Amino acid sequence: MSKTLDKALVWLRRDLRADDHAALHHALRGARQVWCAFVFDQAILEPLQAAGRRADRRVEFIRDSLVGVDAELRALGASHGVEGVGLIVRHGWAFEEIPTLAAELGVQAVYANHDDEPAALARDARVRGLLADRGVALHTSKDHVIFERSEVLTQGGGPFSVFTPYKNAWLKKLTPYYLSAWPIARHAQALAPRPAAQAGVPGLAELGFEPTNLHQLRLPSGPSGAQELLAEFLDRIDRYDQTRDFPAIKGPSYLSTHLRFGTVSVRQLAREAHHRHEAGSRGAGVWLSELIWRDFYHQVLHHHPRVASHAFKPEYDRIRWEHGAHAEALYTAWREGRTGYPLVDAAMHQLNQTGYMHNRLRMVVASFLTKDLGLDWRRGEAYFALHLNDFDLAANNGGWQWAASSGCDAQPYFRIFNPVTQSEKFDPEGKFIRRYLPQLAGLPGKLVHAPWLARPIDLQAAGLELGQQYPLPVVAHDAARAKTLLRYAVVKAAPGSGHPPA
Repeated sequence: MSKTLDKALVWLRRDLRADDHAALHHALRGARQVWCAFVFDQAILEPLQAAGRRADRRVEFIRDSLVGVDAELRALGASHGVEGVGLIVRHGWAFEEIPTLAAELGVQAVYANHDDEPAALARDARVRGLLADRGVALHTSKDHVIFERSEVLTQGGGPFSVFTPYKNAWLKKLTPYYLSAWPIARHAQALAPRPAAQAGVPGLAELGFEPTNLHQLRLPSGPSGAQELLAEFLDRIDRYDQTRDFPAIKGPSYLSTHLRFGTVSVRQLAREAHHRHEAGSRGAGVWLSELIWRDFYHQVLHHHPRVASHAFKPEYDRIRWEHGAHAEALYTAWREGRTGYPLVDAAMHQLNQTGYMHNRLRMVVASFLTKDLGLDWRRGEAYFALHLNDFDLAANNGGWQWAASSGCDAQPYFRIFNPVTQSEKFDPEGKFIRRYLPQLAGLPGKLVHAPWLARPIDLQAAGLELGQQYPLPVVAHDAARAKTLLRYAVVKAAPGSGHPPA
């Protein structure tokens, strides 16, 4: 293919790798010289700093991952005799930095991959206009999902709102083409050395952030970290369907943060899962369904951007949630893991201490917030958005609306998780609870799931005084359930099906 451009810039966003990368592939094929850049966007960092989060695991994960991307680019350049290749990193407002950098480099086009979040679309529209004013084109491509936007539609030509038929159509459309990797190495001779005037990866302090406990958590970062986790998961993927719901054991892939920031290609993950599923692995088939759920929620956000702030089912916006001082006290108890329900509290401690929460527990704590405490799902969604390492608007919104019964294909409003039975079923020995609530470690048997049922002698033997080392329940589940049914009476029954993604 003859090169049509002299110079091009690849703008990395949620695709932090230099392998199987759509935008990088198109740039390398279309231009004689190609640079890659990432912007630490003040539109994202400033709200974190305003919220007092100068130690944010996601910022540290991104920064560490950029070091890995820089190393990949250097190796690609060196393998084609081009020395000095490296990632350009800017810190500022992305809508200003990208047009400025494009002018400094003298490129004719900027390549990037799609990001369908409303704020990202607005940012890209602004960048596109500023680039156009300078005679520079912005080309964007699909990269972070297998099928996006309107690629999978109903027979009537509309978007799906129920998962199972969407999944069936998704699988029917799937061919090896959609799982194949974008070749990079064969075109890497077009990579250009990073100009001396352009900065590389900064330290956290230069960004105004501090180190977190990310390294102590042993979450490997960057493309190499993603491959390390994937290799480990593939050794146990066949058991995924049997292990994924139990937080005390190693069931999930733990790849969600890598998938969110694109340090691993979704095509590689879907290819591995599909191949094993076709070979008879039930676990791989269930994990593939989780990846399809992710595509499903992204197409919901694309077709219904209002879900970012409103219920997918408009009638659910009529629900009157609890408010006032008592509601604030309940919300504080929930986010601090002091509800008196051990599985809920352990899950919130896991989130607060690590930035991760097991998927089964995300459903449990979301159901508890909305249907036991009677609080608006948007409050829980916002808390997750601030604390989850793998926060992704489409998936987070979809999961919360599933739990609150306000979303598409959500659980029916009268399905209300009992936090004690969930605990007994999915943490039967209380191992997960005891890990995050060590003050309950001395309780025998099933009492760890419901400490308020313990006899005084059991509490004494465990060295536990309820209301001191551990709180009494902030609500009674049966009474809260009855109250929720009354609260949801303002809407018609909206039964759904399916299972939200891991």
